[in-house]
Amino acid sequence: MHNKTFVAVAVGLGLIGLSACGTSDAQSSSDSKTVTLVSHDSWAVSKNVLKDFEKQSGYKVRVLKDGDAGQAVNKAVLTKDNPQGDVFFGVDNTLLSRALDNGLFQPYQAKGYDTVRPEFRVDQDKHRVTPVDTGDICVNYDKAWFSAHKLTPPRSFADLAEPAYKNLLVTENAATSSPGLGFLLGSAAQFGDGGWQGYWKKLKANGVKVVDGWEQAYYQEFSGSSEGRKAGGDRPLVVSYASSPPAEVIYAKKRPSTAPTGVAYGTCFRQTEYAGLLSNAKNTKGGKAFLDFLLTKEFQQDMPLNMFVYPVVEGAAVPADFTKYGPAAKDPETVAPDKIAANRDQWVKSWTSLVLK
Repeated sequence: MHNKTFVAVAVGLGLIGLSACGTSDAQSSSDSKTVTLVSHDSWAVSKNVLKDFEKQSGYKVRVLKDGDAGQAVNKAVLTKDNPQGDVFFGVDNTLLSRALDNGLFQPYQAKGYDTVRPEFRVDQDKHRVTPVDTGDICVNYDKAWFSAHKLTPPRSFADLAEPAYKNLLVTENAATSSPGLGFLLGSAAQFGDGGWQGYWKKLKANGVKVVDGWEQAYYQEFSGSSEGRKAGGDRPLVVSYASSPPAEVIYAKKRPSTAPTGVAYGTCFRQTEYAGLLSNAKNTKGGKAFLDFLLTKEFQQDMPLNMFVYPVVEGAAVPADFTKYGPAAKDPETVAPDKIAANRDQWVKSWTSLVLK
């Protein structure tokens, strides 16, 4: 989920609905030995794990990273008739209905689907997407900054609108970034249909800063990240992930005893990411093999320290460092998929008018 940048593509678009046009294995380039994965910038896997798949399946994997999840999904829909690859990874629950409504994926039930924990299964009548990982979008805080200023870090959505935190928070644009959209959905769940707009008016009055994507917010504006400190970031609060603190520890040149950043667990929204076989994919056999691979324990157990997300497969182990420095939220906000589908575009439109104008 990390390293997500975003350039606005079709802001707030519902996009043009197109009928799905699946490609049969007989029509696919069955002689092709390359599988092309289209993903957001956060895709990462250990070399040895990917080599195991390539050796066992006979396919080579080509990866095309396409910016933030929002950008990548919109571009994939717009190029659906002539897709850039065979498999798409990284559409999350905030944007899933957009992908499904526009016929982005063709049906395929991946091997190992029965090992996916029930709460992450969706679209079970058609199996157009495969659940891959889960995590929490949450506000992170710079421990050193709050200690130096003798200020208690915020704990909740409501706290962020208090005068004590004026001009301290940076978030991503809800129209152009998946964590930004997740944070908006979390606030809608927290304050309800009649209250979230008033909440964002308060945040705007309290000096919230909005940037295009996660990478800009976290690496340039946030004072608590290693890159942000070098770049002169001056915002000690950022919308990021509950898994960002272990990333700060593990990637540090000199490993600290504790994470330099903390999580405001009362601001979290539960995110789940999916992958699917693209409609009109040239190599459907290879694409199906790759989706099977994503549900293997080898891949699922490799994810936490590469993409800093939690596995969705029953019995997949999570490294101790990951759970020590980045435990999942105990009671994150959630929004039902059908409610997201019905309200997302209007919420984003209203949010844009409230916050950006």
